[in-house]
Amino acid sequence: MHYYQFHIGDYKSHTHHLSLLEDLAYRRLLDFYFLHENPIKHRDIARQIGMRDHEEDVITVLNEFFISTANGFVNPRADKEIKQYKEFSEAGKRGAAKRWSTPPNGEANSPPNATPIATNNHKPITINHKPKKEQQRGSRLPVDFVLDEEWIAFCKQERPDLNPEKVFAEFVDYWTAQPGQKGVKLAWTPTWRNWVRRQSASKVNKFDVVLTTTPPPPNQDVALKRIMEDDKKAVPPSLEVLARLANLKRKVA
Repeated sequence: MHYYQFHIGDYKSHTHHLSLLEDLAYRRLLDFYFLHENPIKHRDIARQIGMRDHEEDVITVLNEFFISTANGFVNPRADKEIKQYKEFSEAGKRGAAKRWSTPPNGEANSPPNATPIATNNHKPITINHKPKKEQQRGSRLPVDFVLDEEWIAFCKQERPDLNPEKVFAEFVDYWTAQPGQKGVKLAWTPTWRNWVRRQSASKVNKFDVVLTTTPPPPNQDVALKRIMEDDKKAVPPSLEVLARLANLKRKVA
């Protein structure tokens, strides 16, 4: 057997007293027993399950969970599962042979591994038989639709002279008022882009255009202009004048 059921709770209740090495030995002994479906021979079993250096732990588990017979150590519970597995396998083989045997009408059925024959009710799909695409359905513009960032960014990039909010308001009013199929679209994003591109420049409000230049500076005062010119012509006092000023300050102090 290459597969067997493992009941965790049942196993734990019977093996909680085992040491780590004993638990490992028990699991490997069970795997070995189910795989070979034969009694375990005492000789060299520790080496065969990869526990050559822990033969004492292996013998301890064998004596506790297996029964010694003339043919070797056996496990009654494992033997029961192996027997059920074999019976189930044989029953399956008999059922398959019965299903694929020659029926009363004399027409032989295909064997279990035969390739199914295509019929009118079961046609294989090939590259020449591609499934039809589902028909796409359009929709009307939702009444609670909100102008999103993607639409705003497109409007600013494509038509920086427009106000996205005002253009969107006209867009919503127009399409929600359209009756029947005229107001139905498969995708509303391309419809918005075309709407923005087709906007006439004459509809642009001059107050919506962002000013990119600054107004010229006001005319300067005449008196202030003369003071600035005199300041440029002024000459710093000489060292002699500075020395006299310093002497006067000392006398006053």
